[in-house]
Amino acid sequence: MLEQWFKLRGKIEGKSSWIYSIIGFAITICVWWILAELFSTTKPILNDFNSVLPSSIDSVHLVNRDSIIKAEEAQLASATKFEKVYPLLPRPDRVLFSFKDLFQKDKLVPNTLHSIWLNIQGYFWAIFLAIPIGLIIGLFPIFNSMFNKQIDSLRYLPLSALTGLFIIWFGLGDPMKIAFLAVGILVYLIPVVVQRIQDLEEVYPQTAYTMGASKWQLIKNIFLPGIFGKLIDDIRVLTAISWTYIIIAELLNKEAGIGSLIYTKSRQGQIDKV
Repeated sequence: MLEQWFKLRGKIEGKSSWIYSIIGFAITICVWWILAELFSTTKPILNDFNSVLPSSIDSVHLVNRDSIIKAEEAQLASATKFEKVYPLLPRPDRVLFSFKDLFQKDKLVPNTLHSIWLNIQGYFWAIFLAIPIGLIIGLFPIFNSMFNKQIDSLRYLPLSALTGLFIIWFGLGDPMKIAFLAVGILVYLIPVVVQRIQDLEEVYPQTAYTMGASKWQLIKNIFLPGIFGKLIDDIRVLTAISWTYIIIAELLNKEAGIGSLIYTKSRQGQIDKV
């Protein structure tokens, strides 16, 4: 058993895999709970603040700093009930129970659907533009020589620093967010398409060329089927980038979406909902 646990690049199969997954999940929850308790603080449940202010204070203009401090100290001293608060990391059960309010009051489902719809549109335009541009640059040496360096440099573009340009170009509505998402995916996807074309084994196009295939037949029957299998995996991985950018885009105009909801709840200190 121990040998199976620590076998290099080994894999646990069958029912044991599920058991260990459950154990790992339980350990994660326990560590989360312990950290939440370690970072928790105790807060007194205070009475009405005005009830402990000096009775001689009739106007807000007469309330000086010392009077307020003394009133607060008297209020703290009179507190008889205390509650535990979690300002940094909420307990797992509080996060779980927060979903009721998120669904009923904070419109979690409409906000989620809005973000998903923006993501789908951004992905559509990114794929629609990236595949033909990537094919042209990857297949034809003249275009590869002219534009390959620029395309590679796009990967390092600090897109989040250029949000002001997107606001100028597209305004603050959903078109700006879709364009921002599309460009955010595009700058990663074009180099990936070019790289997949370059990685295709030369034996396949050479064999087809020897058999008399035209350039269009090579593209249609060799290059496109050869790259699309791996390209689909690349597009799936880029989903993480699109969800990062949707949060940034929705912070620019906090009308709807997951990013807007996260920002609002952060400002309100509702960490469990975040």
